[in-house]
Amino acid sequence: MHIPDGYLSPQTCAVFYAGMIPIWYRATKRVRTIVKSQNVPLIAVGAAFAFLVMMFNIPVPDGTTAHAVAAVAIAIVLGPWAAVIAVSIALAIQGLFFGDGGVLALGANCFNMAFVMPFAGYGVYRLLTRNMSLTSSLRAVMAGVGGYVGIVLAALVAAIEFGVQPDLFHTADGTPLYAPFHLAQTIPAMLIAHVTVAGLAEFACSFGIVLYLQHANVPILRINHPDVPVTDEELQRKKPLTWKHALVFFGALVVLSPIGLVAPGGAFGEDAPADLDLSKYHLSAVPTGLDKFSSFWSHAVLGGYGFNSGDHPVIGYLISALIGCAIITLFLVAFVVLYRTFTRKHSDADAGSGTKEELPA
Repeated sequence: MHIPDGYLSPQTCAVFYAGMIPIWYRATKRVRTIVKSQNVPLIAVGAAFAFLVMMFNIPVPDGTTAHAVAAVAIAIVLGPWAAVIAVSIALAIQGLFFGDGGVLALGANCFNMAFVMPFAGYGVYRLLTRNMSLTSSLRAVMAGVGGYVGIVLAALVAAIEFGVQPDLFHTADGTPLYAPFHLAQTIPAMLIAHVTVAGLAEFACSFGIVLYLQHANVPILRINHPDVPVTDEELQRKKPLTWKHALVFFGALVVLSPIGLVAPGGAFGEDAPADLDLSKYHLSAVPTGLDKFSSFWSHAVLGGYGFNSGDHPVIGYLISALIGCAIITLFLVAFVVLYRTFTRKHSDADAGSGTKEELPA
């Protein structure tokens, strides 16, 4: 679902960046309560988890691949606005450092996976879990349903973004300038992959996270469910999840990440221009706009999660997983330090000014 540069027109990319700026701003404002609390590391955990999950490519029957995103699971645990921040950071790191998804297309990718997906999936989850206790086994199932719906809707939106490009941007003779796929091709390709494979992976991801927290650490679920009653007192007496457990879990994900190399082929719509089957799309040459902008960002440290030479792909994947998690953690630590420093200075300035709130007469 990562759209590379060149497949969407610059105008389309600009529209999505413009649309995401107020969303990012709103998300930043909404997660202030988390930033001020001791739960801020959970945003880093969510971003790192999304980054690692998206490295696990799964074969799809038509020869392409797909993957889970974990956006809905993050939305359920921390809230959809926190998911916007966490998934956007993961997508930005993937695009800038690993060439997975375009830099011009980052706004569109964030709109699909960091906005549409968590909000749609979380909305379905909240609708289905009304009048359910926090430890109900059905709540975990409904979390999986929310994850499934969220990723399918995000895939549909991405398919539409691809599919309208030939009609909106073409030469005088009708030759596409960017993505050569029409809606009749993009919608079936994206939905088949996500309804049959990626959706099930996202179901398992959201279901597993909620089920595990129900048994290991109900207070974490409490963060975004403060008013939901907990009826099973036995679960609250169990030993809570510790950072040691989290490190072991993420270490296992890093070690297992090269499994993503097993899937043959590439994801639909993520082919390099040279790999396009031009005859399939009735083209004699790569669309000029696609060819021009496909190499817009050429500074990825480990492009495609590996070395430029293509040697030692497993080692490259492992190093990419470690570096990606480290960058996400450092970025969020820096953000929190700067935010707290900024707010502390403003608080001190207000206190020093001696301004007092006037009481009504």
